[in-house]
Amino acid sequence: MAEKRVAYQVNGRQFEGAIVYDDSVKTKRPAIFVQPDWKGVSADTIEQSLAAAGKNYVMLMVDMFGKGYGDTPKAPPELRAGMTAVHKDLPFTIACGQAACDALLAEADKLGLVDTAKKAAIGFCAGGGFVLEQARAGADFKAVVVFHVTNPNPVAPGTPCNIKGRVLALHGRADPITPKPMMDALEDELTKAKVDWHIVTFGRGVHSFCDRTINNPPASQYDEKLCRTSYMLMHDFFAETL
Repeated sequence: MAEKRVAYQVNGRQFEGAIVYDDSVKTKRPAIFVQPDWKGVSADTIEQSLAAAGKNYVMLMVDMFGKGYGDTPKAPPELRAGMTAVHKDLPFTIACGQAACDALLAEADKLGLVDTAKKAAIGFCAGGGFVLEQARAGADFKAVVVFHVTNPNPVAPGTPCNIKGRVLALHGRADPITPKPMMDALEDELTKAKVDWHIVTFGRGVHSFCDRTINNPPASQYDEKLCRTSYMLMHDFFAETL
């Protein structure tokens, strides 16, 4: 597996995303933009992206928190503060996501890794909320997949839903961080916007079921089987769409 860091700037701040992929594959693959969870671009989230990618995709990991943010482990209060600051600043969320996508795609294309006509996006936890905001703003994704999403609803009520591609949400019914009413509101929003959407709910799933580092029941818990099933569903969804 290979990893290449890519720098970009937003409002004078330095950010550093990552391209991660299986370098044994020599053909071009779809480009999948990844919004990691609140740890940002870290060893844990890079491993997660590689697991999701397999040999099928090149993952373009977005940094929303600043260069080096994910290099040092942080306690939940600090992670929550960082996530909340981004979540509440919608113009920054959109600008940073777009700057990352532009820089990462350009570098991946330069390296001959990706088919630039096949672009999709995924997001884990807080990253799922960030990528949905990007999609609402009209980002050019043919498909969006979110895993155990945090903040699935618009931070600004009444935000137009300009999602261009299909949406798949993979979520736990017992997730206390993002309970069913929030997912119901997402369904309503996507339906009104005439988006081709699919939400798969796992009966025993809680939050963070694809994060190997999480063991905090009953709120959040890694579940190897649910995660494996989620990745299979994602692969099928992309195969249908891209």
